[in-house]
Amino acid sequence: MDFGGGPTALFFYKVTCPVCQMAAPAAGKFEQAYPGRIVGVGQDPEEKLSEFDRQFGLGFGSVPDLPPYGVSEAYGIISVPTLFLVGSEGTLLESVPSWDRDGYNSVSERLAKLLGVDPAPISEPSDGLPAFRPG
Repeated sequence: MDFGGGPTALFFYKVTCPVCQMAAPAAGKFEQAYPGRIVGVGQDPEEKLSEFDRQFGLGFGSVPDLPPYGVSEAYGIISVPTLFLVGSEGTLLESVPSWDRDGYNSVSERLAKLLGVDPAPISEPSDGLPAFRPG
């Protein structure tokens, strides 16, 4: 993956994962707040990724990572969803396995700082999502 355009959040997911389905709209808030700074990496064929986006509201592009899951392997994915913040040189800056409100908000704050913009909250207690849910 090319990160020459600046820092990027990577959202690894599988379409059949209930925690991924729950976290998808929150992940979509990264695209709303920081357009073009999040990419989905879905462990399913492209047509299933497109349907997942329509159904669960990602709102950003995804690339398929099919068996043997080379990209997921390279990033050491052990559960989905997993959110990464990657620097412009491809350096891993932050990793958030599962759904973790504080982790997603932390990635948002760090991404905003790197971009020189105000941070956007990704999840707040009032949005109905749990604070944490294992993937």
